Amino acid sequence: MITSARLSPDKPEVRIAFSLDRTSELSDAEESLPTFPELEQRLQPVLPCQALKESVQVYKDHCKMAREFRQVKIEIAQLEDRKNELIAELVEDDQVRVELDQLNEEFRILAEENRTLVTVHSERAQQLETLRGVSQKRQGSS
Repeated sequence: MITSARLSPDKPEVRIAFSLDRTSELSDAEESLPTFPELEQRLQPVLPCQALKESVQVYKDHCKMAREFRQVKIEIAQLEDRKNELIAELVEDDQVRVELDQLNEEFRILAEENRTLVTVHSERAQQLETLRGVSQKRQGSS
């Protein structure tokens, strides 16, 4: 169907062509139309007017952008998953670092205690030797 209209006397006539009957080509195209469930309804690509090249091009561009949008959403989800993995690793690393700090502090305290005990043992061993020497001298003098 072709309709002609003159919008104003000084403007040229505008001709608009469209068809109300559905061709098999359009029906086949509708059945194989890409779907974009992640897009809001208002953002879904609208079937083009097959008679207008610009409409078909806009539709193709819109579908391409919707596919790119889907891919970006997938990449965002993957990056968020990776971020969560890294955060978990960071938390685990922090826990290991805290535990390591605690173990280092415990080691420092035990090493200091060991040095003190070794020193005390040496002093007591010397005192014992001194007392034995004194005791032997007393026994020898008696």
